[in-house]
Amino acid sequence: MKSINPDDFKVTAKIELSKIPTNLFNEASDDDKEEKLDKVQVKLSELQDVMYAHNRYGVLVCLQGMDTSGKDSLIREVFKEFNARGVVVHSFKTPNSAELEHDYLWRHYLALPEKGKFAVFNRSHYENVLVTRVHPEYILNEKLPGIEKVSDITPQFWENRFEQINNFENHITQNGTIVLKFFLNMSKEEQRQRLLRRLEEKKHNWKFSIMDMKERERWDEYMHYYEEAINKTSKENAPWYVIPADDKEMARYIVAKIIWEEMQKHTDIQEPEMDDTIKANIEMYKEQLKKGL
Repeated sequence: MKSINPDDFKVTAKIELSKIPTNLFNEASDDDKEEKLDKVQVKLSELQDVMYAHNRYGVLVCLQGMDTSGKDSLIREVFKEFNARGVVVHSFKTPNSAELEHDYLWRHYLALPEKGKFAVFNRSHYENVLVTRVHPEYILNEKLPGIEKVSDITPQFWENRFEQINNFENHITQNGTIVLKFFLNMSKEEQRQRLLRRLEEKKHNWKFSIMDMKERERWDEYMHYYEEAINKTSKENAPWYVIPADDKEMARYIVAKIIWEEMQKHTDIQEPEMDDTIKANIEMYKEQLKKGL
């Protein structure tokens, strides 16, 4: 299997999702993918330990994708070797009543990673320019000034939201949050197979939702709005990566490898030096401890 180059997946110019493959590296065996992922898992865990000691950066990983694209299992596998205190996962569902009393970015600010830690957004602030584009009636729940009915939501409204999201990401990156955004690019046929499996395999029945079928009917709309959102918000300080996701195991490895490779660019992340006083007296402290003091 050829090596993973993050630049092959990074969005640096306008894209068309329909022209981007949803499956790559077909020659790779499951054992090969698992072995490579295992190695990156350990590296990422060690990196997070160093980040915690360095205490200058937090890392925000945003995952977006259609239902069944593999977000949950990717999170479980990619971050499996982490200290449980080193990564926090937030799954953003329909805003509750308290969240709707604030602006749409409020709950995402609250979930940003502490310095030295990773935060994973399983679905993210981008739902506010994706689901709400397909279902603009949801915007009415936000009780925004001047928005009384769906027809009040103009194209400029969405342009403003893209600008607000870019400003949000500019703000947090300038204050020590490293942002990496991944779109799990799954084919409609692969989603059909995965939904069918949920119905055919009893242990997965609980995952099936009628809403999955209803949203699937609007696949083309979602792809259009994903494409627009990615094109308008993939910036050097907060890039999007489009990940071929028909092969879950391969998608996990690609995401893990990209996170690892991108983090290597932050060469200032180092373990802090021991305090000079401690360093000068280290032998004395060792002797005291050996004597049981």
